[in-house]
Amino acid sequence: MAAQYRRLQAVHDSHAVTDGDGVKIQRLVIRGRLHTFDPFLLLDEFRSDDAADYIGGFPEHPHRGFETVTYMLEGRMRHRDHLGNEGVIGSGGVQWMSAGRGVLHSEMPEQDQGLMHGFQLWINLPAGEKMSEPRYRSYSPEQIPLATLDKGVTVKVIAGTFRQGLQHTQGAVLGVNTKPDYFDIQLPERAGVEFDIDRSKTVVAYVYEGCADICSDEGGRQSIGSRQLGHFSTGDGVRIQCREKTSLLLLAGNPLNEPIANWGPFVMNTRAQIEQAVEDYRLGRLV
Repeated sequence: MAAQYRRLQAVHDSHAVTDGDGVKIQRLVIRGRLHTFDPFLLLDEFRSDDAADYIGGFPEHPHRGFETVTYMLEGRMRHRDHLGNEGVIGSGGVQWMSAGRGVLHSEMPEQDQGLMHGFQLWINLPAGEKMSEPRYRSYSPEQIPLATLDKGVTVKVIAGTFRQGLQHTQGAVLGVNTKPDYFDIQLPERAGVEFDIDRSKTVVAYVYEGCADICSDEGGRQSIGSRQLGHFSTGDGVRIQCREKTSLLLLAGNPLNEPIANWGPFVMNTRAQIEQAVEDYRLGRLV
């Protein structure tokens, strides 16, 4: 197994906010310190069985300079964009969209009752790809590989490669510059998992149910509670244990180490580029 397990550097609380047309979400973003999780910029969790919390959805809005990844656990959302792409993301499905030079899109609920539960992750694009052509990819639950491990532990491998000893499970999403790993890990009560991960990558974990204990080489144990995100130190692998049933997202990616300038739906490298994006949008030139 791994030569050195990563330990927790910090644990961050998510914050309740509203976005779109009044959608209630839990948001993780470090204002003024976007390099903290490089290449990841933002993580939102939306979870409610009250339609009033999500029915307004996210009407048409622009993006430039980064990628959005929408992962649904429960419920249905319809995506439409100016390129003519349209599709419904259902329970267990994933949409991976690279905004590139510009996308106008909407994400609206396809239900007016029942549980809506999912996540949206923003991943930065390198400077050389920020003005690339937009791309849209959609994946059904059946297209997402599932690694089944000891004691009932399962790992959905959305992107990257899950590596545990000689077992390698390749994810559904390929061809992303930052080489992200995106794992949805399910741990039954008193279970654990350990796996290898590239030493060069930024690694974070978001617990959306239960409590995860992160175990270091020195025998130390640090916890990430529900709706918290843990930021890991450098190392060759990750070791997680739990005392109760726990569900978490494990995210890893190669940092870009480039300047970040952001304003609302635009993420570029300089303030001048942000001003250009705003002007392009105002004049209808974004797309």
